[in-house]
Amino acid sequence: MAKKDEKTRKNAPLIGIDIGGTGIKGGIVDLKKGKLIGDRFRLATPQPATPEAVVEVVAKVVEELSARPDAPETDSPVGVTFPGIIQHGVVHSAANVDKSWLNTDIDALLTARLGRPVEVINDADAAGLAEARYGAGAGIDGTVLVITLGTGIGSAFIFNGRLVPNAELGHLEIDGFDAESKASAVARERDGLSWEEYSVLLQRYFSHVEFLFSPELFIVGGGISKRADEYLPHLKLRTPIVPAELKNEAGIVGAALEIAVKHELAK
Repeated sequence: MAKKDEKTRKNAPLIGIDIGGTGIKGGIVDLKKGKLIGDRFRLATPQPATPEAVVEVVAKVVEELSARPDAPETDSPVGVTFPGIIQHGVVHSAANVDKSWLNTDIDALLTARLGRPVEVINDADAAGLAEARYGAGAGIDGTVLVITLGTGIGSAFIFNGRLVPNAELGHLEIDGFDAESKASAVARERDGLSWEEYSVLLQRYFSHVEFLFSPELFIVGGGISKRADEYLPHLKLRTPIVPAELKNEAGIVGAALEIAVKHELAK
């Protein structure tokens, strides 16, 4: 009976929460399929996005999800993403939220508020982990680099299916500039570049990253991954490069997956 209970618990869904600069969204994740059970739930990120205010909104999202028929056990762990560097549960950068987050033990703060185990992961890392397990990187051994093109350039470094956390590849210096200041999706819009002109900058960026890491696969995420056919065909690389598949659910799924692996609730 104990073995059956353990197997059932390992296959049980978990809650994932994705904290962003404008919205905090969550969902119940089916870890076998890498998909949400039911609709995701979103609330606006409070302004200013201080630790105390954000934690209260996260609690409301978890409360709503926990009331659903398909919700996991009330003592099950919750995975959370955060838009900053997270090391041993502590925030070490805060680009799109209040600076008072710096040096905050976000794991401890959320665990105390929710009354259940919580672990926080960088948002790009979470999205990359989900994409490598369930999306375009599924079954690929070696190094898979997930690059998100948005306000900046986010990145996730996956090796043999395991995350190497906090790889900030958007901040590589190329031609004297921070890469994301020239090659992010926002930079393209700011500078009024055509897709072909933008492709020249992406070529410079991806060629440099390819030289440094020789990955087996590049996966491109972010909002403009929907327009991948406008720029990916212009890139000439040794490494295959493909658009991400999980889209807006990747962070939620990756947050749940990371905590499931940490608590040995997923294979």
